Amino acid sequence: MARNKEVKLEFALKELTLSPQTDLVPGGSSSVELRDKRLVCVEYPAVVRSVDKMLETLGGEQTVTKTFAHPNKRLELRFRPQDPFCHSACGNRFPSSNLLLRVRRRVRKKDPSDAEINMEMLGVIGTTYKFQGLADFQCLAVHSEGGKVTSLYDKIILRKSENQEFFEQPMPYFLPPAIFSRLDTPVDYSYRPDVHQNLAPMTGKNFIGLNRARRPHNAIFVSFSEPSVPSECLEAAKVNWTRVCVKENDKQAEERMKNMFESRPIWSRNAVKANINIHPDKLKLLLPVYAFYMVTGPWRSLWVRFGYDPRKTSESKKYQMLDFRIRCSTKHGYSLSDIPVKAKRSALNYSLPITQNKAAPHPASVMDLPGQEGPGSSSSRDPAPVSYQLRESSYIFKEGMLPPHRQMFYQLCDLDVESIKEVIEENTGSEQLCDERDGWCVLGTTDKLRDMISAMIKKIVRAQKPALPELPKRRRRTALSSKRDVDADVDDEEEFKEDEEEDEDDEFQPSEGSENEMETEILDYM
Repeated sequence: MARNKEVKLEFALKELTLSPQTDLVPGGSSSVELRDKRLVCVEYPAVVRSVDKMLETLGGEQTVTKTFAHPNKRLELRFRPQDPFCHSACGNRFPSSNLLLRVRRRVRKKDPSDAEINMEMLGVIGTTYKFQGLADFQCLAVHSEGGKVTSLYDKIILRKSENQEFFEQPMPYFLPPAIFSRLDTPVDYSYRPDVHQNLAPMTGKNFIGLNRARRPHNAIFVSFSEPSVPSECLEAAKVNWTRVCVKENDKQAEERMKNMFESRPIWSRNAVKANINIHPDKLKLLLPVYAFYMVTGPWRSLWVRFGYDPRKTSESKKYQMLDFRIRCSTKHGYSLSDIPVKAKRSALNYSLPITQNKAAPHPASVMDLPGQEGPGSSSSRDPAPVSYQLRESSYIFKEGMLPPHRQMFYQLCDLDVESIKEVIEENTGSEQLCDERDGWCVLGTTDKLRDMISAMIKKIVRAQKPALPELPKRRRRTALSSKRDVDADVDDEEEFKEDEEEDEDDEFQPSEGSENEMETEILDYM
């Protein structure tokens, strides 16, 4: 619809009444202008008497705007917005093609039959939020004893800075439930089995659970202590990949994956994503066909080619994994806000499963249908190809660059820095034993590489920001004799050095491995 054109619609508005004298109050018609203004409608499940209080229960206009920006997110409604323990009711998002009219009716007092109706088009409602579910259980912070109910909000909610006495006072136990109802829509269960479900033995632990049973991807997990490695994949893994490998791009990705593992026996998942453009769901099915997953050891969280045991050959030293995390503190001269690197996950943006809409796609509305633009318009309406390929910086580190995330998993061969390569190749040709922490490298190499990369990042950050002012040295003692002055100076210098050494000892040291990241990838393949 062209915006420069004025589109007018003819409406006939008729008034309905229960009175038998319907001819006394006639209807009216008007011609209104259709405005190309998109609106969002919220079917509020209550009587609205104050718009401000209504918006407060929805989190305000800013929260509604953020919810609208995510198509799969549900709109949360809290009838007690000041209560942090209030469990929200969720509204589903639906596409719509409704019109918002403002209708005004003026009636002459002396002659009720003389009525004038004015209509104004305010816009088109393209999205509607409907609260179709039931309100879930609510948990109040109260304590019941002896038939008397007392509120606990003033005792458990910190409204200001409190002293130690506030935390040591006696307090009744208040444990809110960890989870509420899984669904907010009624289901006709009636203790009958699902006819569409393949009846499995009821001995499984996930037969009735809070979440669905995970889809099997037939990946093989190997730990560092296992005596041998698998030589071929599971037959079910080949069957699953054959079932989804239907397009030419999938066959090309399979050939590319085969060549990658022939040229290099160990790959990280980010490295694979950066070299193959394939949908993540299909990558979960393709990787178990050519490699197994290492759970522990110097090659943990990496995919190893079937039949290749990195513990038996020192050539696999360059494929070891380095778990690196950016160190941020005032001791390094910068903080988290000074580094333009975001975290992979944030607990502040965590959403409960009930706030995500996982329903089936809604039917297309009339507004979603493309217009006819001629015989050659089909090619212009084709969607642009989607790329799932990651950038090179997702698995390669070079001098002078910042990692894309605060926690990175690098393979030693992907650390493209000459000084780092010299440390890795320090014992090349004289490797004796494969250690579970440092692999074929010299003991302590992992910590040394982390320190080197941290020093490079510190240099980059300080180049972009001026250094912090140096702390003044502690005031030296004064004495009567010059000899005691000299002794006092020496003592203070040694004491100052000891304080610096203690600060170095208290510095944060990264763990040997990221269990959270590794468990996340493992769960994707279970």
